[in-house]
Amino acid sequence: MDLPRIFTIRESGHRIHNPLTPEKFAVLGEALRLPPGTRVLDLASGSGEMLCTWARDLGFTGTGVDISTLFTEQARARAEELGVADRVDFVHGDAAGHVAQEPVDLAACVGATWIGGGVPGTVELLERSLRPGGLMLVGEPYWRRTPPDEETAKACHATSLADFLPLHGLVGRFGELGYDVVEMVLADQDSWDRYSAAQWLAMRRWLDRNPDDEMSAEVRAELDTEPVRYTRYSREFLGWGVFALMRR
Repeated sequence: MDLPRIFTIRESGHRIHNPLTPEKFAVLGEALRLPPGTRVLDLASGSGEMLCTWARDLGFTGTGVDISTLFTEQARARAEELGVADRVDFVHGDAAGHVAQEPVDLAACVGATWIGGGVPGTVELLERSLRPGGLMLVGEPYWRRTPPDEETAKACHATSLADFLPLHGLVGRFGELGYDVVEMVLADQDSWDRYSAAQWLAMRRWLDRNPDDEMSAEVRAELDTEPVRYTRYSREFLGWGVFALMRR
C-alpha cells in the first residue's frame, strides 16, 4: 500500500504537498483560535508539516495518516527534528475510511478529498471523527477563472470542468452540506509557484541520479511538458484553499 512512485519522485523534496507556504499554514493555525492541547486528526497528512509545526507553535496534539511510506517517514523525522514526537504520531495507512478511536477537536483533510470520493464524502468521513462543536478543515481546488472548455479543464489536471467550482460555488457547497464556513486561507500565485516549480527541480535531480531507472522515461516526459502546462493553464485558472467548517 503506497502512492505511485511518480508522486514521491515529484514531491520528494516537499515538506508541504499542496500550494500553501509555511507562512500561510502559520496564519491558518493562528486564525483558528484553538487552545493548547487541541486534538487533531489529519487525514492524508503527507510529510506532517502542518501537524508538526502546530504542535510546536500552538501546543496541539494529534495523529496524521498517510498512504505514502516515504512521506510518513519524513513526517516522523520532522516530529523528531522539531521536538514534538511526544505530541504527534504518524500512521502509514489508507486515510480513506479512517476514523479516530476517540472524537477529536479538529479533523482535517487538506488537499486530498479523493479519499472520500469528493468534498461531500470527505466531509462525511471527517465528521465521524469530530466531537460535537469541533472544527473541520478541508483543502480543495476551485476555479479562479472558469475554463472556456473541457480541454482547458483537463489541462488543469481536472477530469472535467465539473470537477471544481468557482470559489463562491465551493463556499456555497459547504453550506449545502450543513456547514458554516468560519475561516479560509487561500493559495496565491507565489505559493502555487513554490509548490509546482519545486517539482521540476526534484524531477530533474532524480533523472540525473537515476538515468537507467524504469521510471526515467515517464519522469522525463513529465518534465518536458509540465512547466509549459502549468504556466499556460493551472497558473491561470486554478485556485486552492483551506476552509474551516463548523456544523450548523
